[in-house]
Amino acid sequence: MMNDPVLEVSGLTKLFRSGRGIQEMNLTVGEGEIYGLFGPNGAGKTTLLKLVTGLIPAAGGQVRWFGHSLEDEYEEAMKRVGCVLEAGSTYGYLTAREQLEQVRRHYPGLAAARMDEVLELTGLRPYAGEKTRGFSLGMKQRLALAAALLPRPAFVLLDEPTNGLDIEGILEIRRVIRQLAAEEGVTFLISSHLIGEMEQVCSRAGVLLGGRLVLEGTVPDLLREYGSLEAMYLAAAGRPLREGA
Repeated sequence: MMNDPVLEVSGLTKLFRSGRGIQEMNLTVGEGEIYGLFGPNGAGKTTLLKLVTGLIPAAGGQVRWFGHSLEDEYEEAMKRVGCVLEAGSTYGYLTAREQLEQVRRHYPGLAAARMDEVLELTGLRPYAGEKTRGFSLGMKQRLALAAALLPRPAFVLLDEPTNGLDIEGILEIRRVIRQLAAEEGVTFLISSHLIGEMEQVCSRAGVLLGGRLVLEGTVPDLLREYGSLEAMYLAAAGRPLREGA
């Protein structure tokens, strides 16, 4: 049984001249879920995340956050939502703490101690005083996540958070997601094409193909039915399971 809905998407549509985009998307993410949305490049994953955050306008449909319409009540809808939608990028001449300070300025009343909390949570506190020009991609990804976590969001969107990371970076991102979900009750919507990684961290998953959500369910239910999320994805895509998988 799904928890109370936090994100509700109904009939969401956005098509580009290329023909790609999102078509009549219906999606609900319940409180406390770690929802994994996966599909191939060009399936519409990033487009969906930009639509539900209002970064690009939809041609049709509705998005509601915590019961509030994104179109009619944007500030109220988005005030408890954090997101990391681009690969980790930083101002190399600033330290990690200085970059977080730039974000904190947008949240009057947010205590400086919160910067230490998110640096600790993301494993970056030992590097707080270092300029980020020397950070690895994984460290930059974690700093972007730390910035998104500053105002204590109840819901976090992550677009390909482990893309390009080595095994240590992947494990660290996975740890942070699990810890936030378990200790602070943060809900996640994560897009990825790394099926095995989604299987490790998500509680619910859906397959996006051609701009449509073609199959979804809880990860335990999907594993019981298909054996693996890879097999589930191939079934949704109408392709045979590779030999030995």
